[in-house]
Amino acid sequence: MGLLLPESGLLFWMLLSFGVVFAVLAKYGFPVITRMVEERRAYVEQSLQAAQEANDQLAQVKAQSEALLQSAREQQMKILNEASATRDQIVAEAKAKAQAETQRQIDDAKRQIRLEQEAAVRAARSQIALLAVDIAGKVIREKLDTSAAQMSMIDRLLDEAPVMKAGQNNIQ
Repeated sequence: MGLLLPESGLLFWMLLSFGVVFAVLAKYGFPVITRMVEERRAYVEQSLQAAQEANDQLAQVKAQSEALLQSAREQQMKILNEASATRDQIVAEAKAKAQAETQRQIDDAKRQIRLEQEAAVRAARSQIALLAVDIAGKVIREKLDTSAAQMSMIDRLLDEAPVMKAGQNNIQ
């Protein structure tokens, strides 16, 4: 039983040596160990705080990039809308200009047709007047006595006149 119940002298020296070792450790060892544990705890807290700051900065950068992308998309849509409006305006102006030019050409053509028509009417009147003068001159020269003779001569001269005029037109 010597191992389970030590003798009182042995117990005294064991307690004394344990007390000395504990006192030395308490004086020199525990403060160093406590300081190392505190330094480690501070380092871990500092690392956690740095990681949190990094996460916050990352979230802030992510939010800024999203805002920048949204702004770029809005500008892109604005530019596309402006380009579309400009294109529509150019097309409308081109259509209006083409319609105005077409209307001007139609008006010019109508005016030209009217002028040519008037010239043709004047030419026809001139031809009719000349023809009437020729017929009247020939009638006066012959001094016909009867109206039947005058009518036959007028009919004959009218028949001859278009043939003569047509012949002159072919020569020219």
